[in-house]
Amino acid sequence: MKLKLMSVVAFMFLFISFSGPAQAQTELPADFGAKGALKDNSITFDEALVYAIQDEYLAQARYDAVIGKFGNIRPFSNIKAAEQQHISALVALFQKYNKPIPEDNAKQYVTAPGTLKEAFNDGVQAEIDNIAMYDKLKTIPALPEDAKMVFTQLGNASKNHLRAFQRGAGRN
Repeated sequence: MKLKLMSVVAFMFLFISFSGPAQAQTELPADFGAKGALKDNSITFDEALVYAIQDEYLAQARYDAVIGKFGNIRPFSNIKAAEQQHISALVALFQKYNKPIPEDNAKQYVTAPGTLKEAFNDGVQAEIDNIAMYDKLKTIPALPEDAKMVFTQLGNASKNHLRAFQRGAGRN
């Protein structure tokens, strides 16, 4: 019985050690989120919606990983909540235009950074990419006016996130 208990404890230790949120299971595809949008030279409205929600999913997963490793610290906790609002705004567009909402599988592409300084620097780069993506998506020909408005609002919010991460990177 004692040996069996020790085996269970050892298995649980190994399982927790190797399955935690700190390790990405898969490399981020080149056509995912902002990186994909910035490389795509002929984005349709449907693709714009997908790129946008993928990038918001990815941001939320990144900030979840940071919070999981370093605790519920600002601005990560605040911005994570804002990312959920961004996702909700995009979901409303998917629903209005009767488009299938992509599954949120972004966690598989995320690892927790080694240091808090890296977390802030990663946040800076992610928001720079996100802003550039929304700037590009707003220029799609025949973009519905409500989508342009949402993309503008989300890009503007990302500018606030960028400033918060830049301040944090400067302190750490």
